[in-house]
Amino acid sequence: MKYLITMIIMFASLSSQIIFDFNPNTDLKDWLVVDDVVMGGRSSGSLELSPEGHGVFKGNVSLENNGGFSSVRHRFERISVKGYTKIVLKIKGDGKKYQFRLKANSRDYYSYISYFSTNGDWQEIQIPLEVMYPTFRGRKLEQPNFSGEYIEEIAFLIGNKNEEEFQLFIDTVALR
Repeated sequence: MKYLITMIIMFASLSSQIIFDFNPNTDLKDWLVVDDVVMGGRSSGSLELSPEGHGVFKGNVSLENNGGFSSVRHRFERISVKGYTKIVLKIKGDGKKYQFRLKANSRDYYSYISYFSTNGDWQEIQIPLEVMYPTFRGRKLEQPNFSGEYIEEIAFLIGNKNEEEFQLFIDTVALR
């Protein structure tokens, strides 16, 4: 009986829930690119599918007119995070640093964020939900880290205070 309970616990800890899985038939209409042009900047990003069916978030970050970021976000029906402790990203970057963002409620003015670095190879990035902290317009808020029961939006952002081209391949975003 102990063996069975141990196996159930191990299996439960390995289970994951896909938030988004890019594939050759992915419809990108529910993804929205938001660049610094909303504040007068000149950065430009896009999201498209690679021939293999990966999401490709790419573009150029410009510091002109106090710009400096590009992002892509996806809103969806509320997903419960009960029983999950981390976000798992399967990505391939260009050696640059990115932000992963989420919102418990898509109407919130702030996001919970965590940074991750890429190395040019396919990576599995694991981000504990409890380390994601609230920010608004680049400023950390004096509020607790993420401890919500649901999420309704995910996003990727690049804003390293550099003029740079970027390219991030995204395969899956999951809860584990």
